[in-house]
Amino acid sequence: MKVNKIVALQFMMSMVLMLGTASCSKKSSSSNASRATGWDVDSQNGTAARNAGKKQQAGPGLVFVEGGTFTMGKVQDDVMHDWNNTPTQQHVQSFYMDETEVTNGMYLEYLEWLKKVFPPTEENYKNIYEGASPDTLVWRNRLGYNETMTNNYLRHPSYANYPVVGVNWIQATEFSKWRTDRVNEAVLEKNGYLKKGAKTQDVTAESIFNTETYVASPTSTYGGNEELVLKKNQRGKRPKAGKDGVEEKNVYAQRSSGVILPEYRLPTEAEWEYAAAADVGQREYNIYKGQKKYPWSGDYTRSSKRKNKGDQLANFKQGNGDYGGIAGWSDDGADITNGVKSYAPNDFGLYDMAGNVAEWVQDVYRPMIDNEANDFNYFRGNLYGKNKIGKDGKIEIVTKDNIKYDTLSNGKIVARNLPGEIVQVPVDEQETYLRQNFSTSDNINYRDGDKQSSKYFDFGDEAENKADQAMYNSPKHNVTTDSLGTMIRKYDKSSKRTTLIDDNVRVYKGGSWRDRAYWLDPAQRRYFPQDMATDYIGFRCAMSRVGSKSEKRKSPRN
Repeated sequence: MKVNKIVALQFMMSMVLMLGTASCSKKSSSSNASRATGWDVDSQNGTAARNAGKKQQAGPGLVFVEGGTFTMGKVQDDVMHDWNNTPTQQHVQSFYMDETEVTNGMYLEYLEWLKKVFPPTEENYKNIYEGASPDTLVWRNRLGYNETMTNNYLRHPSYANYPVVGVNWIQATEFSKWRTDRVNEAVLEKNGYLKKGAKTQDVTAESIFNTETYVASPTSTYGGNEELVLKKNQRGKRPKAGKDGVEEKNVYAQRSSGVILPEYRLPTEAEWEYAAAADVGQREYNIYKGQKKYPWSGDYTRSSKRKNKGDQLANFKQGNGDYGGIAGWSDDGADITNGVKSYAPNDFGLYDMAGNVAEWVQDVYRPMIDNEANDFNYFRGNLYGKNKIGKDGKIEIVTKDNIKYDTLSNGKIVARNLPGEIVQVPVDEQETYLRQNFSTSDNINYRDGDKQSSKYFDFGDEAENKADQAMYNSPKHNVTTDSLGTMIRKYDKSSKRTTLIDDNVRVYKGGSWRDRAYWLDPAQRRYFPQDMATDYIGFRCAMSRVGSKSEKRKSPRN
């Protein structure tokens, strides 16, 4: 009997020890403890607060595109003999892309905001609004009557849901920057980091929100008006001073807060082609069953589904003098552009990736995709910069007195930065010295356009190469201003020019309402000067994904 009591007592003691050990184990693996040091993560005591597991939220208008590997390039005969889309194997990371092209209604929001904040009636701001306005004259034709489109397409409510055209690449890029700031401004206001209503009631030319400025120097946002930039602690409440009278740290939203979205931007060519082809619809387990000719499955442009059999799946030119069929039986439902979402989406849920309007992408055009140099997130056009630091050791911010304007090759004046933004300068030797992955700020011509890749390069003495021996000898038109402020435009009439390719031509992808079916193939690529516009090129925005590759939990990987 005594032995049994001793055994029972020993059992009870062992159970207590096990429970205590488990308790300690749980405590040490607490979500508030650092896996590196074991310290408690505590913003009040200066250790970085974590938001582990916080997932990126999709920005307004965006659709998730899960990345992967794909064959980038042609899948049909090269009838144009361009030899510019030889197949290469590429991989793109997951990203988000606009469900539709940017519409007239969306772009008018941008113009109205600019008009309110930078009144074009003021001399210092007049080129901001004018420089952002689409070129409505693109609709004119020497032998066509299109004045109705010239006067109404951009602003008439009947076309509000139609894709914006007449926008050049620079304007599309500036719109993307503006959209980034307005979306993050709304997100921060919703989360209590900005004064409610500040984005509409308190905004002026001297008081503007900019995402990068807020991240780098929150108190410089809105022109330094700190009443609009609210402080919060990690529990979502206004911070209070502690017992020692010191206010809690990290009270502004930061990258680590997980609420600030990455920037809206134009998609890269690789991203656009991958998203348009949507080969995921051809997937069986871990292989693609062939490659699509169009963003939809099949070899034809008409629907084979019983419900709408025979209907065209995109808006494009049917033949000579045929932009939409006959009255009462329209083939594609449009003669010029059509409203977005007029046709079925592809397997990623993206609309109008073929037809309606062609679309600008980020890349500078070169005839070849250099997969020997890179096959991951391929992009040509990198210009690396950094924040400019002033003499006082603080970042320099653009004011109304130092807005940078550019005169484009066609004489149009555009603003390249706006008040509230951080002044950018190219990276220098401080960032490039002994670096292996890049050695200069401007990487546009890397391996295709720089001296080393041209026939003029002399391995014996690079200094003897003449500056005018450029690989791409394109026309260089000249725009100057005389002493009276009159703009003088001079065409380059040289007979020695050999190409239209240079560092200022950008790729555009996809077919349009003016194109035949050949251009509906996502692999086709064309180029156009970045400062010019047409009546058939529009754009849509993209956003990089941070975190996991997929939004959904997958089955076990093989």
